[in-house]
Amino acid sequence: MKTSSDLSPNPSFSDGHAKKGKLTGQKRPFKPKHVWAIRTRLQLANKIRDLALFNLAIDSKLRGCELVRLVEAGPDLEVDGVVRWRRVDLQAVIKDRFGIDYGERWVSQILHALGFSPFECTSPAPSAGWRCDRGVQKNFPVTLAAHLSGWDPRRPLEIWWQDEARIGQKNGLARLWARKGTRPRQPADQRHKNAYLFGAICPAKAKGAAIVMPKANTHAMQLHLDEIACNVARGAQGVVLMDRAGWHTTAKLKVPKNLTIILLPSRSPELNPVENIWQYLRQNWLSNRVFENYDAILQACCDAWNRLVAQPETIKSIGIRQWPNIV
Repeated sequence: MKTSSDLSPNPSFSDGHAKKGKLTGQKRPFKPKHVWAIRTRLQLANKIRDLALFNLAIDSKLRGCELVRLVEAGPDLEVDGVVRWRRVDLQAVIKDRFGIDYGERWVSQILHALGFSPFECTSPAPSAGWRCDRGVQKNFPVTLAAHLSGWDPRRPLEIWWQDEARIGQKNGLARLWARKGTRPRQPADQRHKNAYLFGAICPAKAKGAAIVMPKANTHAMQLHLDEIACNVARGAQGVVLMDRAGWHTTAKLKVPKNLTIILLPSRSPELNPVENIWQYLRQNWLSNRVFENYDAILQACCDAWNRLVAQPETIKSIGIRQWPNIV
């Protein structure tokens, strides 16, 4: 007597019998001769729709492979002007090479579909002094009036922000696109040569002034104040907001007549937009690089700052703050 289990077909036997004489598993990739053979057969059969779909699939595959190689190779600073790919950079590259104008959101979706994900390096936790100091913002008009007691209201007034950053061979790392599940290698240098980039911006006028010095001291700060004074419009008074570093508060500084210094509260880097300028410079032009010597550091600092000054809208976008505006 046959049971129900005996009447049921044997899955392993039936599957093996059905696949007998057939190729199973992953197929080998097409060679160029195979592609042309399929195209020729579709053309002879006058299957226009199938031919169009086949051409679209092959074209998309080839473009995807080229885009993968492009993202994995990374940008060339001399050609592309950046040290890491951003969505806006890849958007321009895709439009230039493939003639397709995608939006930034679509570029992100394409990268994720190709197996890429933004790789982000870890950063130290904020210090205990990191806080949002609302007092200086609320009382800024009173502070400004106290510092400009003898100022003629008819004279133009420019608000400047000042800070300095160390740029050197022990360089930082910036986020970049990489294959999911991978840990992309980035260059690192154990040498210690460095320089200090003294930078100041006037967001309302979309301009900046900077110098590169080997050390951060009173002499360097004096030269930077003189540089800022030369960039203040003729007949205007410049108000320079800065932190309380030792070379900012020393009595040895000779402040130019067309400048007035206002010191920000201690341990409040979030109040100074130049901190965001340093982040922008590092993420786009200074990180993920190895500098051979001190001259290479100087050249990189000058190139990065000149690129920033050539983008006045970027200075406005990063540097504009509502609370120090002059009414």
